[in-house]
Amino acid sequence: MATNKNALIRYKILDNCFRNIGKKYFIDNLIEECNKALSEIDSSSNGISRRQIFEDILFMQSSEGWSIALSKIKEGRKVYYRYEDPNFSINNMPLNSFEVHQLQVALDILSQFKGMPQFEWIHELVPKLKQGMVHDNESFSTIINFDSNKYLKGIEYLGLLYNAIYNKKVLLIKYQPFNHSQPYNLKIHPYYLKQYNNRWFLYGYSPEKEKFDWNMALDRIVDISEILDNYQDNLNIDWLEYFEDILGVTKHIDAKVENITLHFYGKTGNYIISKPIHGSQKSKWISNEILEVKLQLIINYELEHFILSYVDTVLVVEPKELRFAIQKRIENARIINE
Repeated sequence: MATNKNALIRYKILDNCFRNIGKKYFIDNLIEECNKALSEIDSSSNGISRRQIFEDILFMQSSEGWSIALSKIKEGRKVYYRYEDPNFSINNMPLNSFEVHQLQVALDILSQFKGMPQFEWIHELVPKLKQGMVHDNESFSTIINFDSNKYLKGIEYLGLLYNAIYNKKVLLIKYQPFNHSQPYNLKIHPYYLKQYNNRWFLYGYSPEKEKFDWNMALDRIVDISEILDNYQDNLNIDWLEYFEDILGVTKHIDAKVENITLHFYGKTGNYIISKPIHGSQKSKWISNEILEVKLQLIINYELEHFILSYVDTVLVVEPKELRFAIQKRIENARIINE
């Protein structure tokens, strides 16, 4: 079965040729039509072979394809191809197993965007797609899954905030941080949404705080309402650059990028190589058991939390301030657990 990225394009071209009763399509003509379409998509395409065309036809005739009824009409020594029923088209057929597989993969991926209203159509579309699918009595199960928490508080606001950013709407958010016993109201001009460690954060301009990068965790939002006010466009921050020198979401005012050196011991070193901490990471083995990692980052809570997650297999070499901060956290943990 031909399943490369151009297969569906070729099937559509062959379908058009087979139902065209105004022209006779011999094998060379079919190759020419397919190559013409493929070259428009990719000018570097080398074209397809006769063997590929024959394989495509066999697939279209198979039950895995569309079970097409194809006439092979001789003219001299050559044969041209035409549907037995000129009104037939694969476009009018239920989805075959090949198309179902491609849709299933796409839906499995898109369905991970839970909590976002603009993706609700996926869940509504699935039953409709199944009605048009070719049933072969196979049971399908999900074979891909992303790290997500469908029970996460505040996820229901994700779509609303996305639309507010897109449509440039000013919001009044009732917000309750962990260190506040009561919620308070904050006006914000929303700019950007970021996910980190399975939590979502909103960034925007706060007139009250006079900050263009004020951030709020969605799981601490109590309520959101739209207010009539002139939207302040973001003219100050390139968000892709903003996160280049931090791990996570916290960026302190006037904080500077630090040269950080960490030593990871044992198997943890292999893991850090396979999953780099940050784009600035430079690694080298200084012994069989020690991986030295150098980073250029602003020190923040998320970096400290990351280091603590490997507390028994990591040494903070520099800077000293970070090393002392980690030692203090470890000491606090020891006291709590005594």
